[in-house]
Amino acid sequence: MVDESRRSQLLAIKLTTVARDHGAGPDLVAVPFALGAAATDGGDGWVLLDDRPQRGLGPALAWAVRAGVQRLQILAEEGTGTLARRAAAFRLRIEVWHVAERVLLPAIAEPIRDPAAAPAEHDQFRPLIIDGGAVPTVEHGVLIGEVRGLEVCRVVTDEFTGAPRLEVGIGQHDREAFQMLHGDVPSVEALAKVVAAVEPHRRHGADPHPLNRLGREQALRARLIDEPALVGASRVTAVPSPLARPNLKDPQPSVARAVINGVQTTLVVSAGIDLDVVPFATDARLATGCVTRIVVPARDALPVQADIAALLVDPIEIIPVR
Repeated sequence: MVDESRRSQLLAIKLTTVARDHGAGPDLVAVPFALGAAATDGGDGWVLLDDRPQRGLGPALAWAVRAGVQRLQILAEEGTGTLARRAAAFRLRIEVWHVAERVLLPAIAEPIRDPAAAPAEHDQFRPLIIDGGAVPTVEHGVLIGEVRGLEVCRVVTDEFTGAPRLEVGIGQHDREAFQMLHGDVPSVEALAKVVAAVEPHRRHGADPHPLNRLGREQALRARLIDEPALVGASRVTAVPSPLARPNLKDPQPSVARAVINGVQTTLVVSAGIDLDVVPFATDARLATGCVTRIVVPARDALPVQADIAALLVDPIEIIPVR
């Protein structure tokens, strides 16, 4: 197994080798970059994204701002369609390349796909979710039940029988354990017990707990739905994200629709240290076609996020919430 320092060295060698093969000059110098490798060549910046490349444009732009580069070359082995689409929203000259060994291929921007609807037969579980105290939400073709933004159940189709069923629990392992105890058709009472155990930990201002460290973005969105005046809105409703969330543990902004001063507005809600929230917000703006604003907890609002937003052709306002 390659340790992290050795991996960083190998990525730096790979980046500088490929960059020199594709026109970088003799002044090319590798510099540290946490999500892969980076190098400067006069006014040009080169970045090789290795860790979760789809979420790497924001960190690359943060590095570019600090390095003062005028043109940015982004390299990755996957996710380049997403990166190219987001890069087009910025004034900074950005070229995205798909890496195939030592060959660089120009990335082609992928369009955003409309989120899928949940299968009609899954809707039969909506009353059970509501009666159990959870909020039914559809995300990319999956009907789930949430407690202040945290998923506590979801409807799935059995891969063997083809029959839909409601699985209760937080994460796959929790749902599997719950199914072993309660079978394929959990009772309203069983779901309600899970909801009652989760809800106190999801309230704003609750003491730190594992259940409020998950899905902090969705928790803030749930708070905005309850208190739309926090962002000057008359109403806030949840809408699907332009990209499906990979899992419960990996942070990803959530999206909402708001009415602010009579104007339909898309809210991109983030929490924690999220350098990629601005590129993500450009996807949300494309998907909804609305004026878009970013909402973050005041303690998580970073100056570099505003610097990245200022690089957009059409800048996006960042709203801190206390």
